[in-house]
Amino acid sequence: MVYGKENIVPPTAFATREIVFTALMTALVFVATFVPHIPIPLGYAHLGDAVIFLLALLAPRRTAVTAACLGSALADLLGGFALWVLPTIVIKYGMAEIVYRIAAPRQRATGRIRIVAALTISSVWMAAAYTFAGAVLYDSMAAALASAPGLLAEGVVNSIAAFLFLPMLRGRFPQI
Repeated sequence: MVYGKENIVPPTAFATREIVFTALMTALVFVATFVPHIPIPLGYAHLGDAVIFLLALLAPRRTAVTAACLGSALADLLGGFALWVLPTIVIKYGMAEIVYRIAAPRQRATGRIRIVAALTISSVWMAAAYTFAGAVLYDSMAAALASAPGLLAEGVVNSIAAFLFLPMLRGRFPQI
C-alpha cells in the first residue's frame, strides 16, 4: 500500500494533532523551567520537572520525551546555560523515560506506590546525573556536590507538585 495515494498516515509519522500538542507541552515545560529561576550552586531550581512528570504519567511517551528534552534544553539555552543543553537533553530524557516505564501510564490500575517510586527514582536520577555532569563540566567534584542538596530538594518539590496535580489532570489529556 502506498501511503501518498490513499492518504494513510504511516504509524511512525507525527499527526498534525500530535505535533501541535507536543509543541504546546514543550512550551509549557519551557515556561515552567524558565520563569521561576531559583538559584542553586551551578544552576537554578524550577518547576519544570513537575510538568515533565505529569507528561510522562498522562501523555503519550513520544510527546512526553520530546517536550521534556526540547523544553528544558531551550530554557537552558535562553537562560544563559548553553553549556548544559546537551546534558539536560540526556537527563530529561532519562527522567521522562523512568517515570513512563515504571508508572505504566496506559494501565488504569497504576497504583500510588508505583507513581511515588517512579517520581522518586526519576528525581534521584536527575540529581545524580546533574551532579556528575557538573563535576565533568566544571572539573570540580566539590562544586558539583554543592549543588546536590538543591537538586534533591528540587526533585522532592516537583514530585510532590506532580503527585498533587495528577488527580486533577487525569483523563483531561487527549489520546493521540
